[in-house]
Amino acid sequence: MSIVATPFLKQAELFARGLGMNAPRIAHYPGVPMTDSVDTVTSKVVTDLMPQILQGLAVAEAEPASDQASGLRAMTDIVFRGTLAQVQEHFLEREWSDGLPVMPPTLHAVSRFLNHTDRDAQEVIGVLQPDNRQATVWNVAVNGVMAGCRPEYMPILLAIVDAISDPKFRLEDAGATPGWEPLVVISGPLVRQLDFNSGAGAMRAGRQANSSIGRFVRLYIRNIAGSRILPTGSDKGSIGANFHVVLAEDEAAVAQLGWQPFSVDEGFSATDTVVSVQSVVCVSPPIYSAGTTARSHMDLIAAVAADTMRYWSFTAFNQGRSYPLLVLGPAVAAAIAQDGWDKDRIRNYLQEKLQMPASLAEHYAWHLGFTSFSLAEQVRLGVLDARYAASSDSDRMVPMLGQAQWLGIVLSGDPGRNQSKLLVNNHVHGARTSRKVQLPSRHAIQDL
Repeated sequence: MSIVATPFLKQAELFARGLGMNAPRIAHYPGVPMTDSVDTVTSKVVTDLMPQILQGLAVAEAEPASDQASGLRAMTDIVFRGTLAQVQEHFLEREWSDGLPVMPPTLHAVSRFLNHTDRDAQEVIGVLQPDNRQATVWNVAVNGVMAGCRPEYMPILLAIVDAISDPKFRLEDAGATPGWEPLVVISGPLVRQLDFNSGAGAMRAGRQANSSIGRFVRLYIRNIAGSRILPTGSDKGSIGANFHVVLAEDEAAVAQLGWQPFSVDEGFSATDTVVSVQSVVCVSPPIYSAGTTARSHMDLIAAVAADTMRYWSFTAFNQGRSYPLLVLGPAVAAAIAQDGWDKDRIRNYLQEKLQMPASLAEHYAWHLGFTSFSLAEQVRLGVLDARYAASSDSDRMVPMLGQAQWLGIVLSGDPGRNQSKLLVNNHVHGARTSRKVQLPSRHAIQDL
């Protein structure tokens, strides 16, 4: 028997269907408990919730749902013929698009994408929740065409889907109420060879590789995983956000500083092209820092990062994990490096500086509905280390960044300006997951 609030009832039913339940037993609390008084909550539990629970427990469990894939068309079936305008209307009516015009995924267009991989079109990459639908090489190509990607992006698209199919990524939580969005970071030789923008306007739409691949991620999650906005899908993002374009690392700037690229930070070789996918729930204001010393820049970055992370840090305390991402402009990174700092020193410095009162974390948690949240209890359970319960002082300072290595650092953006940004993730939702881009054996790199 599952218990949800009424606003989550449709989402719960869709999740249950994806898990193979024909008739899930769900009791729902009417309304939003966090905005009800104690007396109202008590009344609703007694008069509304308890009768549903008792009735549900008295019903025999339904047989599992039949395999939803059994009625799917063959891959090469023609599903529609018409003009370009008619194709757009057809896809909109069936919710196969994101509301923007799509490129028609003709057999010829899809086959061009498949020519850029050695993998079989029918290969199953993973099974995506909440719709419990298979991610295949074929449907990666189909959605890549629709998103406006170029065929030579196919190895990158496959690596992205492989990453989000990893259970660590928790794609089933992509429709959580915070409305987090996946962000793809790409590092390595293909950044230059496929004309990704890693300079001014790095995260703005305008370069085909960055924009179309960013759109592909959201389109694929919508069409294959089923994360569409209510009422027809399971996306419960209360306000939500738009998709991110791909963030490309400035490989030349990294090499000039003698730092390791982001791919090496993620456990790969500097010669590999690597995609990393993670959630982003909010972004700091632009951080302008000046001076010739590392401390001059890092003190300001720490101050703005603290303001950006403070409210949402309790979610990391609740889960024991987070994946914030610091995007350093090349000029800022150069000033820091010239003063003898490397990425590890930046991480350690921020881990020490980013702190907040324990009482504030527990206060914020209460407002989200974690009414019994306690840092001391999280320490007792082993979720957090002893620093978070070092004393009984409710205003003791606790680190927002539990471990220095949680912080990702990418060099990107305008080399002629002194700007950086911090991107905050949604705790363990969309955990940073990385994959090496595998080029097909029948294509030399220069052919891509």
